[in-house]
Amino acid sequence: MLGLVVLSGAVGLGIMRGQAQPMQSVPIEASGDETGVSGELYVHVLGQVEQPGLYVLDTGARVVDALAVAGGTLDDADLKTVNLARPLSDGEQLIVPAIGAASEDGSSTAAGDGLVDINNADQQALETLPGIGPALAQRIISWREENGRFRAVDDLLAVPGIGDSVLGGLKDLVRV
Repeated sequence: MLGLVVLSGAVGLGIMRGQAQPMQSVPIEASGDETGVSGELYVHVLGQVEQPGLYVLDTGARVVDALAVAGGTLDDADLKTVNLARPLSDGEQLIVPAIGAASEDGSSTAAGDGLVDINNADQQALETLPGIGPALAQRIISWREENGRFRAVDDLLAVPGIGDSVLGGLKDLVRV
């Protein structure tokens, strides 16, 4: 039995050593309207930033905070396509495009697929989709803010007002 405990501990230590450590943890000042929720967000920052990598930020952090911990942006970063005020979600990958390369709102993408990214699209981009008006676009954004990122396109069914017929019209136009 003692051999099994030692073996389990050795395996666990080996797994822990193989894991990449977050580069930096950055405290975010609490605002007056904070709901008291605390915790950490793991955010993978890539693209036109000085120090791409995985960062741990406090709950409530925004895109601007992630860019700051990544050392800021490079000269060719297209900040017109990045919503600096957008709240971040745990497990998010934030890609800062080069000028002319891609847009965070899904209007164009690095892969050139032309699909709207429902995890990053703003209200205006969502309203370009068939069957999505201002109220439904806001419900999608609210759901995303309350529940985190969509894991699959079918997760849109959890948004009030989106049923099978609306989802059927969106499936080929959106991505996560």
